[in-house]
Amino acid sequence: MIGSEGPDELQCSRSGCRNPATVNVNWRNPRLHSPDRVKVWLACDEHRVFFLDYFENRGFPVSITPLGVAVESVEAGGR
Repeated sequence: MIGSEGPDELQCSRSGCRNPATVNVNWRNPRLHSPDRVKVWLACDEHRVFFLDYFENRGFPVSITPLGVAVESVEAGGR
C-alpha cells in the first residue's frame, strides 16, 4: 500500500519485541467468550512459550498454530 507506515512482515505481539512472528497464539477468556470466539496474538520463537504460559496461568484456553493457520474454536486443554 502506498504511503503505508508499518512493518513489512508480521511481528511478535510481545511488548517491545520486533522479531518476525512464526506462530499464531489462539486464545480466549472463557468468562467472556464462547469457544468459537478466538483471539489471535502473534509470537516469535523466543516468546512462544512466554505466551503459552501467560494464558495457561490465567486459566485461558490456548493453542499454538503455524503462522496464518486459523482455528475455529479454542477449547479448554488445547495447546
